[in-house]
Amino acid sequence: MLLEYRGCLDEEKRKQRLSIAFCTLVYLFLFLPISVIVVNSFNATTTKPYMSWKGFTFAWYVKLWDNTSLLEAFGNTMIIAVISTLLATIIGTLGAIGMYRYKFKGKAFIDGLLYIPVVIPEIVLGISLLTIFAKVNIARGMLTLILAHVTFCVPFVIFNVRARLAGYDSSIEEASMDLGANRLVTFFEITLPVLAPGILGGALLAFTLSIDDVIISYFVYGQTKTYPLKVMESVKSGVAPDVNALSTLILVGTILFVFLTQGDLLKKKTHQ
Repeated sequence: MLLEYRGCLDEEKRKQRLSIAFCTLVYLFLFLPISVIVVNSFNATTTKPYMSWKGFTFAWYVKLWDNTSLLEAFGNTMIIAVISTLLATIIGTLGAIGMYRYKFKGKAFIDGLLYIPVVIPEIVLGISLLTIFAKVNIARGMLTLILAHVTFCVPFVIFNVRARLAGYDSSIEEASMDLGANRLVTFFEITLPVLAPGILGGALLAFTLSIDDVIISYFVYGQTKTYPLKVMESVKSGVAPDVNALSTLILVGTILFVFLTQGDLLKKKTHQ
C-alpha cells in the first residue's frame, strides 16, 4: 500500500511538472515578442535593422516626440477608433435589441448576413469597401476609414449584446411600465443597466479591432495614415526604436487600464 501511495505521489508530481513546463512555454510564446519590443525601445543602436544591442538609453523616448508623422498616425488611429467604436456600439446595441425583440419575415436571413463581415477574408471586405467608395465618389481618408471600421465592428457588438440578452428576463420591463414608467425611462433605467456588461464588452472589442486593423485600412486610408500602417511601412527597413518606444507606452497604458478595471471589479465583488 505504501509503495502504491508513493507511486501515486510521484505520478502527481510528474503531472504537475509537465503542467508547469507547458504553461511556461505558452507564456514565453505569448510574452517573449512583447519583451523584445520593450527591450529594443531602450537600445542605443542607430544602424538598421536596429537589432544589435549598443547599450541602454532613453533617447528614443525623447526623439519620439520629434517624430511628428508617427505621432500624427497614432492620433489618427485613436480618433478613428473612438468614433467608430461609439457608432458601432450604438448601431450594434440597437440592432441586437431589435433582433431580439421583434419577429419579422426574413429575420433568419438577416441574422445570417451578420456573420459575413466576420468570416470573409479581410482583403475581400477591403476590396468591397474600396469599390463602394469609388462608385459613390467618396474620397478616401478619415471618413472612409471610420465607415470601414464601423462596418466590421458592428457584428461583434451585436454578438456581445445578444449574448447578454440570452438570459434577459423581459418581465422586469413589463413590471416597470406597470408601475408607471414609459418605454424611454424603462430602457434607460432597466434595460440599459442590465445590458451594460455586454455593451461594454462589445465596445472594448470594437475599439481593439479598430486600432489593430491593417488590411482593410490599407485599402481605404487615402492620405490619412494610421499607426499600424505607419509601422508596416517601417518594417521594410527594420522597426525603428522610436516605434518600439511608442508601442511600449501603449503597452504600459493597456496594462494600467487592465489593472484599474480589475481593481474596480474586485472592489465591487468585495462590497457585495
